[in-house]
Amino acid sequence: MRTLALTTCTLLLPLAASAQQPQTNRFQLQRTETGIVRLDTETGAMTLCRDENGTLTCRMQPDERAAYEQELDRLAKRVTALEERLSHTPPDALKALPSDAEVDRSLSIMEKFMRRFMAIVGEFADEREANKPQPNRT
Repeated sequence: MRTLALTTCTLLLPLAASAQQPQTNRFQLQRTETGIVRLDTETGAMTLCRDENGTLTCRMQPDERAAYEQELDRLAKRVTALEERLSHTPPDALKALPSDAEVDRSLSIMEKFMRRFMAIVGEFADEREANKPQPNRT
């Protein structure tokens, strides 16, 4: 039985280690006449990069830029719609904290509840004591 468990652990350890390692081949670089093309093998996106003063600088391609701009426009419209909806919300609905009178009333109700509850618990405890057999007194 121990041998089976040891064998199973030995087989599973490399799998666990490989699952935790980051993907190392996500980007592929290819040198071209005008610079370097970086291919994201996960998404298929291509980016043109240039070696500028020993630093690889990558810029978005026009189709990526268009998608980026469309996403920004979509988010801006969403923010505008949310702000518009918020402006039509009555100020009373935005009130976050109850007034002192509301807090006092809530605490009064809770206190009344707890006092009644503890009284019921006390009655049960008294009944239990009354039903206990008394020691012989002779």
